[in-house]
Amino acid sequence: MPAGRPREFDPDKALDQAMAVFWKKGYEGASLPDLTRAMGINRPSLYAAFGNKESLFRKAMDRYMGGPAAHVAEALAAPTAREVAARLLYGGIDIVADGKGPGGCFMVQSALACGDSAEALRKEVADRRAAGEAAVRARLERAHKEGDLPKEVDAATLARYLMAVTYGMAVLAAGGATRADLTVVADMALRAIPAA
Repeated sequence: MPAGRPREFDPDKALDQAMAVFWKKGYEGASLPDLTRAMGINRPSLYAAFGNKESLFRKAMDRYMGGPAAHVAEALAAPTAREVAARLLYGGIDIVADGKGPGGCFMVQSALACGDSAEALRKEVADRRAAGEAAVRARLERAHKEGDLPKEVDAATLARYLMAVTYGMAVLAAGGATRADLTVVADMALRAIPAA
């Protein structure tokens, strides 16, 4: 049996392009023609390589978490709670204000508002955001045990605060806030983190 025709496109590059479309337009706002045009492929190739639109979105979300948002895992590995917070905040600014991407945060913009047909995806994105907050909370709880964070500081509340500031900065960036504007916000948020 003869070998199939080789793919005429780079799947990784195509996935990066799809991620950018979802990031800019959201899940529901990204039409199949938008996606295929950006990816440089036709609809049958999209389906063959990535499945349906929902499957492509999930792959793009994974790509975002392993690419632009990889700083979160690096932040959680920082040696102190203050460094964790700083890396989350300033790393978030790097994503939302780098001038290369669509601006804002994929995890905020892509599925914040969805119709009934995309409710499962909206919930999945919300669940992933909640998992990120839980990971930050766990790291801050570890900081308590290590004596790096005052005991009177509630790790869950501090984790929620950090995520709210990070996502809030993403919304500001999507509305045109500059890196300097966001840095002022991050600086102020970091001052709110108590030292041990």
